[in-house]
This record gives sequence, C-alpha cells and structure tokens, in this order.
Amino acid sequence: MDSKKISRRDFLKLSGLGLAGFLVPPLNFNDPFTDLMGRVTTRMIWMYDRPSSEATQVKFCQRDMLLNITNTTVSDDVTAHNRVWYQIGKEGFVYSGNIQPVRTLLNKPRMDIPIDGLLAEISVPYTDAYETPDKKSKVAYRMYYETTHWIKSVTTSDDGQVWVQIRDDKFDKLYYARAEHLRIMTEAELAPLSPNIPNADKKILVRLEDQIMVAYEKDLPVLVAPISSGGIYRVGTYTTPKGAFITYYKRPSRHMAAGDIAASGFDLAGVPWVQYITKSGISFHGTFWHNDFGRPRSHGCINLSMQTAKWLYRWTSPQVLTNKEFSFGGVGTSVEIVL
Repeated sequence: MDSKKISRRDFLKLSGLGLAGFLVPPLNFNDPFTDLMGRVTTRMIWMYDRPSSEATQVKFCQRDMLLNITNTTVSDDVTAHNRVWYQIGKEGFVYSGNIQPVRTLLNKPRMDIPIDGLLAEISVPYTDAYETPDKKSKVAYRMYYETTHWIKSVTTSDDGQVWVQIRDDKFDKLYYARAEHLRIMTEAELAPLSPNIPNADKKILVRLEDQIMVAYEKDLPVLVAPISSGGIYRVGTYTTPKGAFITYYKRPSRHMAAGDIAASGFDLAGVPWVQYITKSGISFHGTFWHNDFGRPRSHGCINLSMQTAKWLYRWTSPQVLTNKEFSFGGVGTSVEIVL
C-alpha cells in the first residue's frame, strides 16, 4: 500500500478493513495470504486490469465464485469511502467491498454433543444445509464463512458421512450440514474481554457521518472500526436512529429475515455476534453479505466485519453463557449514536 496516499480518515477505516478478513483465530498464519480466497458476495462483479472501476474489464465473476487473493492494493481515488482492492494473482483486481475473504478449514467431527447444543461457525467458504442428512435431499439454506449456528446432535449416514443437526432459531426447524464444515467454538475464544474494566467505564460511540465506531474504556479508545449504518433505498428509508442506548439483548447467532428479497428484503441465516439496542431490532452484528464498510447500506442495523463484531460482543455486557442462545435484560453497555 502507498501510505502517502492514505489520509488519517482513510487509515482509520482501512485499519479495520485490512485486518478483518485475515484474522481467523486460533490459527496464526505467517503469510496473511496463505490459502486466502475471496468469495463474491453480490450477484455479479467485474475484475479489472488495474485497481479502478474505470480500468479495462477482464473477467465476469458471479455470486459465490471463489477467487485466489494474492495481495491488496489501494486505488488512486482518494475520495472513495473504501480504497482497498484485492489482487487476484496475475488475473487482475477486484473491489474489496464485494468480496468476503475466506479460507477452507476442515474439522474433525465431534461425536458427543451435549443436550444444550454447541455453538459452531462455518469454516469453509460456504456449505449447504439440507432437510435430511442426505446430499440428495432438498437444500434449505446456504451457510457462509464465519456465520454461527447451533449444533443440536450428530449422525452418520450409510455412506459414512458425518452430519450435524442444526437448529434454525427463527423458524424452529432442524437442518443438516457436513460436520467437517463447522468448527465448534471454545470457551476461551468466547471469554469476556477486559473483564477487569467496570461496565460503567465502557462506552460505544457510533459516528454516522464518518461511518465509524469507537469503543472506549473510560476516555481511552481501545477499538476504532468502520461500519455500515442504515441507508435510504427506493423502497424506503432505513436510517439508524441517533440517541443513547444500551446493549440489553445479545445472541451469538440469529437468523434475520424480513420483507421481500426482490424488493430490498433479506433472509440471512446465522448472522453472528448480534447485540440489540432497540426493541424494533436495531443491532450491532457481523456481516458476511458485503465487505463495503464506510458507507450506509444496512436496514438500520450497524454492520461490522465478522472479527470486529466478535470482539465487541465479547467486550460488552451482558455476557452470554457459552451454552445459552441469548442473554436478555440486565445491565448493558452504553451506546451513543451521533451524526
């Protein structure tokens, strides 16, 4: 990256964007591009011969296509809210806002699932959830990298394939996915962050005009990250409300669905690290359907990168026990949303 072309405002935003897709605990890659792929998150995009949408188009890429990310670079457009582009080997460059960085990490199936179930995340670019433990059965949903889901049981089909049973929390239905595609989360990686800091000394500030979020311990900022807040669409206005709130209701996983998908609706299984701040459903949460932070583009919620959302979820109150699907009420962490 050419740091001379990055303003202070760009630096704050790029610092969150540049690392979010590469940090995949508990692994430690010496080269952040080792086995790194990029999943196309939207219906279609173009690859260009230079990191610019005004460059020559060299390849048409469709949703869920996987591209081999070999480097990052910054566009010359200093006015752009997000200047990060991914280099795809010698093929060309793609805009990072439409790409989810992913890896393929297979897991040894766990055969002892407790009665409360286990929280797990998808560790491959995507996998399908079937209505029965059979690849020939109907696909219910496609589940994406680092989305989170509750495993309720495990079974082995006649062909030796191990399947986990997943409960859909919105429709209370059970589906099945290949066990090696889900990584069971540990208590250590979900442990509270800064537990020695009183909740009263923690505060989240969201600046809508700058599209950034700052987490404070007392008056010290400990995290600055880009966000995507609510936007204005042809079918309606979904701006994020300003004011004072608390993180009173938290879930490590939530199936979010509303409206007509063809008309700005959405149906998103396994949205991770959800922290509600209003009864109408406004929340902080991880985002896998875009990587375009720094501009409004949500339905009112505060979109965060997966790793930022996980960090914030662990840092705030109330804490959610690892064997529980949610925590509601009690004392929450202060949130202030300003223009």
